[in-house]
Amino acid sequence: MKALAAAGAVLFGLVLLLAAAAAGVLSLADLDGGDLPSQAAADDIPADYQQLYRAAAATCPGLPWTVLAAVGKEETDHGRNPDWTSDAGAQGPMQFLPATFAAYAVDADGGGPDINDPADAIFTAATYLCASGASGGRDIHGALFAYNPDDAYIARVLSTAEGYTDHTSDDNTGGAGDEVPQSSRAAAVAVDYAIAQLGLPYEWGGDGPAAGDIGFDCSGLTQAATQAAGVRLPRVAQDQYNAGPHLPPDAVLQPGDLLFFGASTTSISHVGIYIGGNQMIDAPNRNAPVRIEDYRWNDYRGATRPIHT
Repeated sequence: MKALAAAGAVLFGLVLLLAAAAAGVLSLADLDGGDLPSQAAADDIPADYQQLYRAAAATCPGLPWTVLAAVGKEETDHGRNPDWTSDAGAQGPMQFLPATFAAYAVDADGGGPDINDPADAIFTAATYLCASGASGGRDIHGALFAYNPDDAYIARVLSTAEGYTDHTSDDNTGGAGDEVPQSSRAAAVAVDYAIAQLGLPYEWGGDGPAAGDIGFDCSGLTQAATQAAGVRLPRVAQDQYNAGPHLPPDAVLQPGDLLFFGASTTSISHVGIYIGGNQMIDAPNRNAPVRIEDYRWNDYRGATRPIHT
C-alpha cells in the first residue's frame, strides 16, 4: 500500500529527528517552525507527549502540532486514560482500529510498530491525518472527519487546539510582540454550548429547545451560547454586531468570538461563533441544520469579542 511505503520511506528520518530533539540538537521551536505552546498546553500536556506531538507534526508541513495534540487529548487525555480499548475496538493512546494502524503504521522509535506505543501511535496519527487532507493545511477539517466523522468531536478538537496555541508573539495583533489573551473559561462554555446544538434544525426566530422551539436561527444560537457564558446580547445579528467590542481586521480570532456577515457593516445578515481552525458553528439557513463550516466567506464583515478573555 502507498501509505505503508511512504511511512517506511520516512522511518529513518523520523528516528533521526526524535534522536536529535532528545539530544538537544533541535529545539522544540525547530520542530515546527517556532509555534510554541500556550500556558494551557504546557500545563496540560506531559512533556514527553508534547515533544512527540511536535516532532510528529513536523513530518507533515501544514499540520499544526496543536491539532495533533488536541486529538490525543480527546482520545485518551494524552495517555492518562488507562482503558485504551474502546467498545468499537480502537486501541492505544491515539485510538486506532488495528487495521487502520497497520495501513499507516510508523515505527517511530525503532522497536517495531506498536499500536500501544505512544511514539508509534502519535507518528502514525500524523501520517494518517496528513494523508487525509492535513498536508499543506489543505483540509484540516476533512482530515479530522476521516479520523472521527463526528462534528462535535471535530469542534472539540479545534477548540482545544486553539487553546494550546500561543499567540503572544503573533505580528497580526496590533503590533509585534503584543500579548493576545488565551480563550477564557467563559468562552469555552459558550463554545461547548454551541457544540451541543449541532444537528438541530434551523428555525427562523428560533431560540432553541430550552425556549420551546425546535431549533435556532443564527442570532438565536449565538445569543443562547453567550448567555450560557454569562453574557447578555441583543437578539438580532445587526444588534449583536453593534454591541461589540469589535476586533481589528488583523486580530487573531479566539474561540467564542462572534463572526458577522452581510452586504456591509450596517447590513449584517448572519452571525456564527468561532471555534478555531478557521471554523465556526452557525445556524446557516432553512436548508441546513446547526453545523460546522469555514467562516471565510466573501461577505465576512468582522468579529466581536463579547466574552472577555
